[in-house]
Amino acid sequence: MPPRGKFSGRGGSVRGRGGRGGRGGRGGAKRSFGGAPKFKTARLDEVEESGSEESAEEPQVDSEDESELSISDAEDEPTANQPYLALMESLKKDYDPSLAPSAKRRKIDHETEQSQASTFIQKQEEDDEANSVEEQGDVDHVEEPEDEPENEEEGADEDSDDDDVPDTSDPFETHFVTPDSTGLSIRLKGVQSNTYQSKHLEKNGWRLLKSIPAETPDEINFEPPTFSGPSSLKLKHRLVDTSQKQRPVFDKLEQVLYPITFGYQDLLFCGRNVTNSENLRRMTCLHAVNHVFKTRDRVIKNNAKLAKEGETSDFEPRDQGFTRPKVLMILPTREAAVKVVNAICALCEPDQQENRKRFDESYIDRETKFSADKPADFRELFEGNDDDMFRIGIKFTRKTIKYFSQFYNSDILLASPLGLRMAIGTEEDKKKMDYDFLSSIEVVVVDHADGLLNQNWEHIEYIFEHLNKQPREAHGCDFSRVREWYLDNQADHFRQTLVFSAFNTPELAELHRRSKNWAGRVRIQPEYNGVIQELAPVKAKQTFSRFDAPSIADEPDARFAYFTSAVIPSLLKLAGRKGSKGGSGPGDNAGGGTLIFIPSYLDFVRVRNYFSTSDSVETLSFGAISEYADVREASRARSHFLSGRHKVLLYTERAHHFRRYILAGVRRVVMYGLPDNPIFYREIVAGYLAKSEQDMRLEPGRGSVRVLFSKYDVLKLERIVGSKRVGKMVRERGDTFDFL
Repeated sequence: MPPRGKFSGRGGSVRGRGGRGGRGGRGGAKRSFGGAPKFKTARLDEVEESGSEESAEEPQVDSEDESELSISDAEDEPTANQPYLALMESLKKDYDPSLAPSAKRRKIDHETEQSQASTFIQKQEEDDEANSVEEQGDVDHVEEPEDEPENEEEGADEDSDDDDVPDTSDPFETHFVTPDSTGLSIRLKGVQSNTYQSKHLEKNGWRLLKSIPAETPDEINFEPPTFSGPSSLKLKHRLVDTSQKQRPVFDKLEQVLYPITFGYQDLLFCGRNVTNSENLRRMTCLHAVNHVFKTRDRVIKNNAKLAKEGETSDFEPRDQGFTRPKVLMILPTREAAVKVVNAICALCEPDQQENRKRFDESYIDRETKFSADKPADFRELFEGNDDDMFRIGIKFTRKTIKYFSQFYNSDILLASPLGLRMAIGTEEDKKKMDYDFLSSIEVVVVDHADGLLNQNWEHIEYIFEHLNKQPREAHGCDFSRVREWYLDNQADHFRQTLVFSAFNTPELAELHRRSKNWAGRVRIQPEYNGVIQELAPVKAKQTFSRFDAPSIADEPDARFAYFTSAVIPSLLKLAGRKGSKGGSGPGDNAGGGTLIFIPSYLDFVRVRNYFSTSDSVETLSFGAISEYADVREASRARSHFLSGRHKVLLYTERAHHFRRYILAGVRRVVMYGLPDNPIFYREIVAGYLAKSEQDMRLEPGRGSVRVLFSKYDVLKLERIVGSKRVGKMVRERGDTFDFL
């Protein structure tokens, strides 16, 4: 299950994240470790149980896992080289046997020459057909010329609510069109000097951290406005009715989010879940479509005014960017794109949808792939078409939505990180890099960011590095109409970035911190009670052990040293026992049933190699399940762990993210590190130990949990133990904390 795509970024992520490959991947190729010496990736203990008994206990392989073994790699193949095809076509057309040299030749030579020519043409036809099939394999491929500037009058809207007099209460006007020059200068100075004034706020049960670029606090107003419903928004007339029908009154969370979103401030929301995801999607789609409509209608009305007044007019509007696309939505799967498109259509109610059938065939998968026992958040992310390689442009006219429009003709771009990364290209690629279509993006939406973290976050970083760059080609741009802040290379100071995630991580915090939006940024997260209080009915002793690390760079070494010195001896002591007094039910074995959960793949490799090569643990049998283990390999490891032939099982966070295995035979859990997703802690601790109790492999209350953490795990720790406990656990002199 290797990462998808061929980009290695800057040496790989310290979190060990790759592409989507954890759920079966695309291709199933094994990762190569070069000329490294071979070693065992598992060690077995002999047991007295018969083969038939072991076979009966072997976990059943999920049907969806089996189906993933045959997923094709065709999507990763590069598209055909167009200049080469054109050359071959010209050769076919130019070839004419009648134009052959007139010199006398033997008949056999002539026949041979004709045969060779026929073979040549036939071969080219076969090559062309093969290339055509390759192109058809890319269902998002679009062959469409860029629109000329004069064609942009199409889709003119005659909303009665639009007036030539700017509405100074409209955030679109005050942020993009006519910002206050004095206030803008102060804000830009703060951005450039990285000087922000921050304030913690609380609203409707949510914690807000608002940061505004300014030299002194007196220059800003931290209090956000209150919106009770869509009537408080500055919407285009054609969106008012549908938005009122869908959401006449905002709930408490929406009252917090709408003023920030429609006020064009950057947002990092760390409370996304299955329950509120639809409301969040509706909000972002309404904001995106409203922004596009305001931008396009302004351009079209100015076009009409210029055409009416003629060349002698003194009217010189500045109403455009370098290219047409204004909104970029980065999504994890094609199913997520389907939900966004449906939300947009529900808001716009278009008369026609061009290429909708092609969209449905390429993006919708109605097959039910998962059983009801899979968690709701897992089904939300992976149900439907879970392909993470896509990109599509959407174009709006007055009564029509067009899908699969050419990027430079589109208003909104929907893409996965991998799909957009491949569309941009790299310097190593033979084809020319192209990121000019990102030069005028004014709103970026990163939805389900916690799911994107388990793909390849370097793709996200690469995309943001190429946003709002000066274009390398004109693309038919009328530079006399381009806004001055675009020409001054300040587009990134006006771009809004909205990130929605179930939780906060260092990657998301860094992306948010690097924002240059002159309107400022807001981070929103809940007050955490801690999932350690949500483990009922399981009762297990939970021991949190803090280790010291001099710096974040030294943290992996300090964690490994603490693990080998403090945890391994206890595992060896358990393994040395001949039985556990009192018994723990059928199948009890000395020291067996230890699950070691490892969040980072790099840490997983280090621990696995230690178990494989270190003499100190040569008596300790172990197995391993990572995101790169295929279905059969994982099933074998689960079976041996259940039967006792593996006393220890190494298990990665991304393997759990993509598979959500229900592991049997777990009697104790060692967390080498805390999971980013607090749901995983509950599923592993409460779920696995509860199953062992139900299977009578563990006495109730005899399960145990050992967690390793450092002060750099504060974000993860807060979600597990709660906001009120985390400060004491990080700062107190003691290094061991027990919870029952």
